[in-house]
Amino acid sequence: MQYVSKVMIVLAAFVYVILAASQSTTAAENNWPQFRGPLSLGVGDNPNLPDTWSETENILWKRDIPGRGWSSPIVWQNRIFVTSVIDLAEGKRDKRERTRGLYLGGNRDAAPTSEHQWHVYCLDLESGEILWDKIAHQGVPKVAAHLKNTFASETPVTDGERVYAYFGALGVFCYSLDGELLWKQSPGVHRTLLGWGTASSPTLHKDRLYIVNDNEEQSYLVALDTRTGEEVWRTPRTEHSGWATPYVWQNGQRTEIIISGSEYVRSYDLDGKLLWTMGGMSGNAVCTPLAGTEFLYVGSGYTMGARKPIMAVRPGATGDITLGEKETKNEFVAWVQRKAAPYNPSFLLYKDYIYVVLDAGGIFACYDAKTGEVAYEKKRLPNGRAFTASPFAYNGNVFCLSEYGDTFVIKAGPEYELIRVNSLGPDEMCLASPAIVGDKLLIRSDHTIYAIGKKTAADQSAR
Repeated sequence: MQYVSKVMIVLAAFVYVILAASQSTTAAENNWPQFRGPLSLGVGDNPNLPDTWSETENILWKRDIPGRGWSSPIVWQNRIFVTSVIDLAEGKRDKRERTRGLYLGGNRDAAPTSEHQWHVYCLDLESGEILWDKIAHQGVPKVAAHLKNTFASETPVTDGERVYAYFGALGVFCYSLDGELLWKQSPGVHRTLLGWGTASSPTLHKDRLYIVNDNEEQSYLVALDTRTGEEVWRTPRTEHSGWATPYVWQNGQRTEIIISGSEYVRSYDLDGKLLWTMGGMSGNAVCTPLAGTEFLYVGSGYTMGARKPIMAVRPGATGDITLGEKETKNEFVAWVQRKAAPYNPSFLLYKDYIYVVLDAGGIFACYDAKTGEVAYEKKRLPNGRAFTASPFAYNGNVFCLSEYGDTFVIKAGPEYELIRVNSLGPDEMCLASPAIVGDKLLIRSDHTIYAIGKKTAADQSAR
C-alpha cells in the first residue's frame, strides 16, 4: 500500500505540472509576467524566436531608458513594464563607473546624499514607444547599494490587472495597467550586508503578493493583499542578507513558498508556516529555485565560498531534511551536486537537463535533471568573462548573456556544442535577465531595451 501511495503521489505531481506547463506555454505567447517568466523557468516556446542577432541584425527597435536599474522587463500582452532610478545630481543618466565582473571594493558604507527619482515605465511591445512614465517616489535613498547593484534591481510582477513594482527598502507601488497608482506599502527598511542593497523580486500567487527581505537586522517573509496592499501575515526569518527571489512550488500534494537563504532553504505554506528546512547551502543566496515534473531544484554558490550545491527535492517533505556530510540522498533529497551552483545567475532547467553558467570565466556545465549526474564536464565559453543574467532557452538552444552584451548560443542536450555568439557591441553592459514573449526577445542593457526578432532580408536592407 505504501508503494501504491507513492506511485499515486508521483503521478498526481506529474499530471499537475504537465497541465500547468501547457497552460504556461499559451500564456508565454503573450505574457512574461515575472522574473524568468511563466513558472520562473526562463523558457520560451515559439519557432519564430530569433537565434541570431547583432548591433544591426534582427533589431526590431531599441529604446533608451533614463537612469539605472537591473530589473528585468516584464510583459503583459502588448505592454512592457520596467523600473529605473535616476540620480538627479547626475542628470538623466547615472555616470558612475560601469563595472563588469566580480571584484572587491564595491561596498558602500553610507547611502547617497543626492535626490533620486524612482520610475515605473510602460512601453509598447510593438514599437518601443513609452506609453507612460510614473515617478513612484522622489527623495534621498535611505540605504546604500553596492556599486554593481542599483536601487531598481527587483523585477516587477503583474497578474494582468495590476503591476506591482517593488523597490526594496522603499516599498511596493501598485499600478493599474494604465498607470494609475492604486496603493503603496512599505514592509520595512533594514541594513544589508556591507551595504550591498536589495535585489529579491516579489512573486504572486492568486490574491497574494509574497516578498522576502533577508537582511542584517530583521529578516522576514510577508504576504500582501494584491487588491489593497494590506499585510495579511508576516513570518520572521533567522537568515542574514540574501537576494534570491521566492518561488511558489505547486506540486501534486500542496502549494509551497520556497526561499533560498543564507545557509538554508526553507519551505512555507500559504499561511506562512514553516514546512521544512534544508541546510548545507551557500552563505550568500541569489539563485531562484525552480521545479520540473518530479523535483524541486535549489542551489546557491557564492564564488569565494566552499559550498556550491544544487539539490533535487521530492514533494511532501516535513521537518529538517538536511543531508549529512557524506550523504548524497535521503527520503526527500533525490540527489546533490556539491560544487555545481553559480552565484548570481540562476540555473536553467530545459528538456531534462540542468544548465549552469558561472559568474567568472564563462564556465558552462550540464547535468542530468533526473539523476544529477554530469552530462558533460565544465566548458569554458570563449572570451566569456563575466555573467550575471540567468540563462534562458527556446527552440532547442540554451542562451547565456554575458555582462559584455555577448550571447552564447549552445545546443541543448548532453553533448556540448557552441553554435554562435551574438554581440550587441563592445560598449554594452548587460546584467538583467531577458524576457521572451511571442516571437520577440527583450534584452535590457544598462541604458537600453532591445526588441529582437527575425527580420526579412527586405527589412534588414531598409534600415
